[in-house]
Amino acid sequence: MASKSIKNFFKFSLFLPILLYVGERSYLSYDEGFYALQAKWIIQNKNWLIPTWWGEYSLDRTIGIQFLIAKSQEIFGDSSFAAHLPVTLASALMLFTTFKLHQILIHKQEAIFSVLILSTTYLWFNFAHLATQDIIFSLLVNIGLFSFIKLDKNENQLYLFLFGAWIGLAFMMKTFFVFIPIFAILPFLFFKKEILLNKSFWIGLFIGFVPFIWWSISIDQYIDRNIFIYLFDKLNELSSKNTFTNPFYYYFWNIPINFLPWSLFALVGLISNYKKIKKINPFIVFYPILFIFLISFFSTKTPYYALPISPILSLNAYVGIKETLNSKRLSLFLKIVGTCLIPSCIYLLIPIYFFIIRKSLNFNFKEEFFVILGLMLFSLSWLLINQFHKPKHIIFLLILGPYLLTTSIVQSGLITDRSRPIRESLEYCFSKENIRNEVIQVNKYDIKNNNLHSKIIKISLLTPKLGKGINSLEELKDSEYAWATLNNKASEEKFSYQIIFTDDNIKPWKLIKKIYTNN
Repeated sequence: MASKSIKNFFKFSLFLPILLYVGERSYLSYDEGFYALQAKWIIQNKNWLIPTWWGEYSLDRTIGIQFLIAKSQEIFGDSSFAAHLPVTLASALMLFTTFKLHQILIHKQEAIFSVLILSTTYLWFNFAHLATQDIIFSLLVNIGLFSFIKLDKNENQLYLFLFGAWIGLAFMMKTFFVFIPIFAILPFLFFKKEILLNKSFWIGLFIGFVPFIWWSISIDQYIDRNIFIYLFDKLNELSSKNTFTNPFYYYFWNIPINFLPWSLFALVGLISNYKKIKKINPFIVFYPILFIFLISFFSTKTPYYALPISPILSLNAYVGIKETLNSKRLSLFLKIVGTCLIPSCIYLLIPIYFFIIRKSLNFNFKEEFFVILGLMLFSLSWLLINQFHKPKHIIFLLILGPYLLTTSIVQSGLITDRSRPIRESLEYCFSKENIRNEVIQVNKYDIKNNNLHSKIIKISLLTPKLGKGINSLEELKDSEYAWATLNNKASEEKFSYQIIFTDDNIKPWKLIKKIYTNN
């Protein structure tokens, strides 16, 4: 028993380099920066009920992820590490649920391979390092899937409870989007109707909704209409045309791209499993298809909507790899492409990078080192495939290459230090002792477009002592600081300001100090 636990611990310790980034972090503006900034205001204003945005209530979504980020930062300090900690923990648990799903739906052996496949897909490892609710939501969905599938073999009250509880918790994360996985499960639930008659399911369902019920009752006294109306308005927005409107077939090309390098194997696995549908659990085939079909009806389509099915796709990819190796033609093709063509292209890419495209990419030394190291290790692992004959060893080397590349990309900072130029500029700015401890306001009047808004979100998150959003520079008192563009000529004529800091990375925003009022 002890040796098995040690073995499992060793297996999952392999994922620490993918999950934990060692180095400086910075944020994207949307949606990561949006939630992180709201969490910053929760702590600052001591308002744990209503999310705000530049001093106004923001009620188009729940407060689930903002609350978790704020609570983490309250406990572990105001840092990007603390902000990402809830997602990091959820990512680790999502890998574990994938491990368990493999054991149930395929077999207990080689379950770690499906986990490795999931961790090396761009869709997953990208969002595993974003402080958003998507990984947490996907984890909750997969807890529900795991519990439901376990009920095929065991009417355990714990699984019945979990199958009910995940729904309410997931609703607190992404509100009505929870109905997509529910509707995808419904056809299978038809054959397990007794679940709905069990009290453990309903107890779990109620307890899962307790956070949302408590929150909705608590905020009702502060808002002019019921929270459901605000949430329905957001649903209607997503269901109609907006910035992210895409055609019905969007996911037929987007999922294969975001699930690289395992997309073709996942398709092979789906076809193979469909052919063996009488011998296997049909859930592994039809659930992801139903899920994709349902999200395709949304006018709003984004890559992360498909994240909840990534574990099931990983299981199919594993099956697809095995089927490919069992086919002499496909196996030969895989070896030619994998052990010759792809490594050759990678080794050709490296000198092309140094002599042609290096200047345009503007990588720093750390980014450059880890990316090149990852590409070389990727190539080396696939070159070694020809030295082995057992399918288990070939599969391991096949997965090892993307794993080493993924790990290197994570540790390079390219998907973790997402606003490096702005971060470096502000680190230089706030290294000056005379301003590091100053409260800095933000002139909301200057937010005229998405580009200005995006940049001020990143700037605000990196400001040590962020003040409030002000409507005009006239609200500033003498010697107070603010982020502004100084594009209001009327204010410039009436007041005098000292520009403390600006550079190309944060333009047109400037850190200013009000020094004189003409009374």
